[in-house]
Amino acid sequence: MKVVTFFHMKEVRWGLPDSDRARLETRFPGVHVVSVDEAAELPAALADAEVFACFHLPREHFAAAKRLRWVHSASAGIEANLFPELVASDVILTNSAGLHAVSIPEHVLGQMLVLARNFHEALRLQARGEWNRFGVISFGATITELQGSTLAILGAGAIGSNLARRAAALGMHVRVMRRDASRSIDGAEAVVAPSALHELLAWADWVVCALPLTSETRGIIDAAALRAMRSSAFLINIGRGEHVDDAALVQALRNGAIAGAALDAFRAEPLPADHPFWSLPNLVLTPHISGYTPRYFEKMLAIFEDNLDRYVNGRPLRNVVDKHLGYARQEDQ
Repeated sequence: MKVVTFFHMKEVRWGLPDSDRARLETRFPGVHVVSVDEAAELPAALADAEVFACFHLPREHFAAAKRLRWVHSASAGIEANLFPELVASDVILTNSAGLHAVSIPEHVLGQMLVLARNFHEALRLQARGEWNRFGVISFGATITELQGSTLAILGAGAIGSNLARRAAALGMHVRVMRRDASRSIDGAEAVVAPSALHELLAWADWVVCALPLTSETRGIIDAAALRAMRSSAFLINIGRGEHVDDAALVQALRNGAIAGAALDAFRAEPLPADHPFWSLPNLVLTPHISGYTPRYFEKMLAIFEDNLDRYVNGRPLRNVVDKHLGYARQEDQ
C-alpha cells in the first residue's frame, strides 16, 4: 500500500522527515510512504497511491488517482477538499479535528482579555509615547471583567467544547449553539439549537464563532445577527472569514451597535491594505494565527498515524468527514 504525504501551503512547506517515514514503514509492514516535496512531483506520486495526507488535494489531480481510497486533511478545515468529484466518490475524507483544541481556545481567551482590558488602545498609546490612563479606561467600552460575564459559543467541536470549559473556569456563564441541542457540553449551562441563534446573541456579552464553513453557516453573522447583539457586546471570529458579513460588521463597529470585535480569519487573505477593517479602533486583527502551535506538525502526525493504524487493521477511522454536511460528525456542531 502506498501512502503519499504533501504538506504544503503558501506559508508552510513541510516535508515528512526521513525518521518519521522510516518509523511508519517499520510500524506498518507493507506500507510504502512517499513524501512529496515539490508540487510538480505530485501527479506521478498520486497515480498509484491508496492514501494521501495533505492540506488539500488539488482537484485537477483527483481523476487520475484511480487507487485513492482515503484522503487525510492536515488541518481541521476541509472545505478546499470538498469539490464535487471527491464528494460524489467513495473516497474517505478525514480531518485533523482536535489539533487546535488548546491553541485556538487560548487565542480566543487572549483576544477577550485584550478587548476587556483595552490593551489594543494601550499599545497605540505606547507607540505614540503617550501616558493617558483615562484614554485606556474610557476608550470605546469601559474596561470590563470576564468573571460573571456571558459567553455564547457558536460551534461545539473540539475548539468550542474546550473553550467552554476554560471560560467556565474563569467564572463566565457559557451557552453553546450546536446542531443537536440535546447533547450537553462540559462548562456550558445551556445548549441551544441554531433556531435560537438571535436569542442567544441577545443574551451574550461575548460571542465566539467557532463553526465549520458549510452552506448553513456561511454568512451566519449578518446584519440581523449583529442587530441582535448588545451594544456592549464583543464578537470574536476564529472560524472562517465567510461566516461574517464584512460590510455589516464595519457598520456595526462604526455605529457602536456592538462594542468591539476580534478577527483571525478573513474572506480575503492576506487582508487587502485598503480594507476598512484596518482603520477601526475597536477591532483587533490577527493574521490567521490562532491555530498555530510549535507542536502543530507533531500533533497532526499523531492523529494521522492513529488513523493509519486503524485503516491498516480495518477499524473505523477517527474524524471521518460527512462530505455532504461539510464536517466530521463526531465534531457535530
